[in-house]
Amino acid sequence: MTETNPQNLAKITWHHPDSGEKQEFILMEGATVTIGRAASNDIHIPEQHVSRQHAVIKYRDGIFLLDDLKSANGTFVNDVQVSEPFPLASDDVIRLYVPVLTFSAAVSEEEHRRATETGTLIGAAQNTGGGRLIITTGPQEGEIITLTLDEVTVGRATTNYTWEIGLQDPSVSRPHARLTRVQERWLLRDLGSSNGTYVNNTPVTEKGRVLADGDVVAFGATLVLFRSS
Repeated sequence: MTETNPQNLAKITWHHPDSGEKQEFILMEGATVTIGRAASNDIHIPEQHVSRQHAVIKYRDGIFLLDDLKSANGTFVNDVQVSEPFPLASDDVIRLYVPVLTFSAAVSEEEHRRATETGTLIGAAQNTGGGRLIITTGPQEGEIITLTLDEVTVGRATTNYTWEIGLQDPSVSRPHARLTRVQERWLLRDLGSSNGTYVNNTPVTEKGRVLADGDVVAFGATLVLFRSS
């Protein structure tokens, strides 16, 4: 029997590389799911070919999109490498070079109950006006920056930089972009940087763009994952 609750939209299944035990996660409407070797990920896959911050699945306009986070070995759907946000369909096979995950749009009542009991039910992040930036590439990979101020400037980490976030990346300008909290949401503006600021591969202008949970932001060559809580 399939769950009729429209919020139970999808499930991800995979097998643990050490024990072979089946793992299952239920995704609710609005869910963002990070996948990687680091234990801080929503789906933690301790396998050597998986990057610490490997990929993210995010809900946008009624569908789930899969985005690679510049992983070392790539992310594939049905054996085709993902290079931009990819819309997932039921029974798609996601491969992280070696580990394989299956995406399904069918969720049973029993699967929902089991996920609730085991803590593998993933819902939408609560928008409280907070925010985090998770660096997914370069020498600062895995660093988590909590946004505690109402305005934060991002720029290259030079000897005497004065901005709040310094990135160790020569392709990042001095300064590069600015984040401003506006009515419990974060507005990202580019500050005329040389190499641009991008959200999900779309350029950000000086007018700015409001960020959503799971957005992938590029400051020059540095990739950052935005989490709203």
